[in-house]
Amino acid sequence: MINATQLKKGMIIVIDGELYRIMDTTHVTPGKGNAIMQTKLRRLRDLTTHDYRFRSRDKVEQAYLETMEMEFLYQEGTDYIFMNLETYEQMKLSEDVMGATVNYLIPNVVFTIEMYDKSPVGVNPPMTIELKVTKTAPFMKGATAAAGNKPATLETGITINVPQFIKEGDVLKIDTREDKYLERSKN
Repeated sequence: MINATQLKKGMIIVIDGELYRIMDTTHVTPGKGNAIMQTKLRRLRDLTTHDYRFRSRDKVEQAYLETMEMEFLYQEGTDYIFMNLETYEQMKLSEDVMGATVNYLIPNVVFTIEMYDKSPVGVNPPMTIELKVTKTAPFMKGATAAAGNKPATLETGITINVPQFIKEGDVLKIDTREDKYLERSKN
């Protein structure tokens, strides 16, 4: 158990048997009364966000997650099949555990799986991933850099904004934390 004043962004805590990831914290000291910790939490079970206020004297249970590297193999209905790189055991993960990570699922890419009490609770993609553009508007001659960006659909179905010079078939490097275009792949 830790004091509520020690909560930091990214920590995993347990409230009423549910796991929550701290998305943001603000330490508030009112003119009168005790300090509070205002937090924005994401429940790992269903990825809903909640605002929660802790008093400074509250004790909070911190959850410790085990992480393991697993390679995505294929999708089977609504389940996603991963392989442990050390033991070669396969594991099925549901859409609930996957969350927005499904936007980056391509075979043979290694993901970090978060486990709590031997059950998967989260999946983190690599920081960057290379995906092929399957659909985008053609380049318009005379378009300048000031013309802005255009939407592009990638091979996994995610749509992001890209510069005007990107065309169908290009392979792009994407920042998975912000769903953001970084550069055209050099391959």
